[in-house]
Amino acid sequence: MKNENFDVVDSINNAGSWLVKNEDLLIHYAVNIVAAIVILIVGSIVAKIVSGTVIRLMKARGVDITVANFLAALVRYGIIAFTIIAALGRIGVQTASVIAVLGAAGLAVGLALQGSLSNFAAGVLLVLFRPFRAGEFVDLGGVSGTVRDVQIFSTTLLTSDNKTIVVPNGKIIAGNIINYSREPNRRVDIVVGVAYDADIDVVKKVLGDIVANDKRIKHDNGVTIRLNEMAPSSLNFVVRVWTTNAEYWPVYFDLMENFKRALDANSINIPFPQMDIHVHQVAKQADQ
Repeated sequence: MKNENFDVVDSINNAGSWLVKNEDLLIHYAVNIVAAIVILIVGSIVAKIVSGTVIRLMKARGVDITVANFLAALVRYGIIAFTIIAALGRIGVQTASVIAVLGAAGLAVGLALQGSLSNFAAGVLLVLFRPFRAGEFVDLGGVSGTVRDVQIFSTTLLTSDNKTIVVPNGKIIAGNIINYSREPNRRVDIVVGVAYDADIDVVKKVLGDIVANDKRIKHDNGVTIRLNEMAPSSLNFVVRVWTTNAEYWPVYFDLMENFKRALDANSINIPFPQMDIHVHQVAKQADQ
């Protein structure tokens, strides 16, 4: 029991002696650790302040909120990354080797996540060039809907029937982007087919009267009502008028219904596809 007590005392004495001998070294490391912690705290505060300032400045200049959030996030994480490297350097870690290790790890991760990185690069391009913004109605490679959010890796759309669609940004950049909301006005194209015995001038007048009475149509932008095609079963007239984006579908549906009523009232038939079959009787040859 006495030997154990002596061992404990010797250990304490040895530890005390080591502390006395290495006092300067311990103070040096303690100061560096405290300094590293201060650097981390100050860096996180600075990153938060700078990112918030970036968002406020961009909002004041009328920059889209998606772009503001994206750039603010890049600035914030960039400052945090530099802060961590500075803190590691303060406690004596060779930052050059850390950066080299991070670079090698980044290369390995990049090779493993090529698809995700392509989506990230596409997200950066979408944020920079802004082919569409939140709230606009777009067609992205055959997928249509209102843009809800443009994120780093994907874009979220809300369809007309209230479905949420998430489209990878890489697919968006690689395909066609049709933005229906960017311009204030939009042209309505309607094809009206009538029977071949209809008078062309009468049809144009009937359709033109309907168009002339619709106050939502921008008549100053031009109105086209012309015979467009002599199809196999009908004469196809094209009607082209301009209206605002908000009134596009109401104008389209109202014109379709009013055209039908007006054509019926003027006894102008709207034909359906038909085929004439001619039957020829062939006399049977006498049996030989």
